[in-house]
Amino acid sequence: MTTIAGLDGCTAGWVAILKDVQTGEVSWRLVPSLPDLLEDGDPPSLVGIDIPIGLCESGARPCDLMARSLLGPVRGASVFPAPVRGVLVASSYREACRIRQAADGKKMSKQAWAIVPKIREVDELLQGDPGMRTVVREVHPEVSFYHLNGGVPVVLPKRSWRGMAERIRLLAPHFGENLEGALTAHRKLHAAADDVLDAFAALWSAERLYNSLSATLVGDPPIDATGLPMEINA
Repeated sequence: MTTIAGLDGCTAGWVAILKDVQTGEVSWRLVPSLPDLLEDGDPPSLVGIDIPIGLCESGARPCDLMARSLLGPVRGASVFPAPVRGVLVASSYREACRIRQAADGKKMSKQAWAIVPKIREVDELLQGDPGMRTVVREVHPEVSFYHLNGGVPVVLPKRSWRGMAERIRLLAPHFGENLEGALTAHRKLHAAADDVLDAFAALWSAERLYNSLSATLVGDPPIDATGLPMEINA
């Protein structure tokens, strides 16, 4: 069996939506950490994950700047600037701000600091097992929805009823009744409904990656100091 997965972060870990590429069967579950998924007996062959992977030593990643421009003034704000690599060693927000200030002359946003533990988790996995670098690939749900919507940003807030309905409409041709099943189970997954929809969007991009149909925001993605690509795939 060959499976692919889309992952979106939530308070309890990661919402994982998995698809068997042979049968088309879709399933979902909560995984406490990325290693829990990849060290399973039958791990996915490809994972699209909503988290920055390659990180700059200073300055902004070109893919983040392009994503913000692509999504426009309303949804572009959903692309948090990825932290500089040095921030991963910080044990507090204050320390992270000092590191970012030394690298860039700027403090770090609290939104970016909030996702540092998950960035660190993914980075440690990819540094410890370079073979996983072709398996775990960065995506961003709002960029996925942009492509699902024919190159137009979905400007409605993703947590609003209308925003969720629009995203369900875009995902439905690809995942059908599985969307309703996963959304019904979202409380058991300890995740918000929008996290589930974002994980489906990540799976959509993962399937495009698997079938060599994906688009990368930066045509020739720069590589960070550890050899990881700074890219967003959709």
